[in-house]
Amino acid sequence: MKAKNCLIFGGSGQIGRNLIRKLTRNNYRVTVVTRNIHQKSYIIKTQANAGYIDIVEANIFDEKKIRNLFQNTDICINLIGILFENKKGNSFKNIHVVFPSILSKLSKQYNLKHFIHLSSLGVSEAKNSTYAKSKLDGEAEILKNFPLATILRPSVVYSSDDNFTTNFMTLLNRLPIFPLYYNGNTKFVPIHCSDLTDIIYHVISKNIYSNIIECVGPETINFKDIINRLLNLIGKKRILIPFPLTFAKITARLFEFMPKPLLTRDQLILLKYDNIPSGKYKTNSDIGVPSKRYFDIEVEKYSYMWREGGQFSTDRYRSE
Repeated sequence: MKAKNCLIFGGSGQIGRNLIRKLTRNNYRVTVVTRNIHQKSYIIKTQANAGYIDIVEANIFDEKKIRNLFQNTDICINLIGILFENKKGNSFKNIHVVFPSILSKLSKQYNLKHFIHLSSLGVSEAKNSTYAKSKLDGEAEILKNFPLATILRPSVVYSSDDNFTTNFMTLLNRLPIFPLYYNGNTKFVPIHCSDLTDIIYHVISKNIYSNIIECVGPETINFKDIINRLLNLIGKKRILIPFPLTFAKITARLFEFMPKPLLTRDQLILLKYDNIPSGKYKTNSDIGVPSKRYFDIEVEKYSYMWREGGQFSTDRYRSE
């Protein structure tokens, strides 16, 4: 079977690296676009055997350069997204609307077999969030330019390389008190990175064109329960305090001065809404790829790094 060519944007992140391994093991050739080949190539090139992966350095908004990459491509996959804006041009509009619009136009122009775009679960409900609005606008541009595109909306994605469980376990390891926004009642359906890449591979290999698919894990967990589970896994006890919304907005505003803020005011808006399937679209189970990996079992595999004694810890986490 002739190997299909996949063009991936955002290949150096946790999802991208897992996806590269999945695709190349199944006889797909990948071209990965990165903004800084000197910083990222050493990570990317180890994800596949030689001959199955090419790495190209390009400014993602340099349409002339990335246009050339579409000439020998069958499938384009966009994994690029940001959680907060900064002053270097990484605005929600640029990353979530303008860039996907460019990719979808080029995919249509060069008659690609598929364009797959990673969006986010819950954006339809959180329309007063700038992040959510940009995601929705980006989706609309994609479907206008390339109607056969598949948009994946995952819930929180976690793995040993994430910025979710690892950040929380670091904070819980250091702070005696931890804040709960909206009383910790916000619901999530966390999906493991490997489950998400299985979904992407299924969409590609089975030629699924479903427009929007909501990608969720096998269990619904609220924010407070997530924190308690992480505490249990690292063997710590902390005081969990519900934060008044007014005080939460003030602290979020202060956090925004950090290079990588722990929380922004826009993220605080997102936390108001449950991050669960809407019922309006197909889920990964509906297309035949139910998630198999459970939160506690997967996080336990790397939570030792935050336990007393680290990898030499003799205490398993406490089942409560």
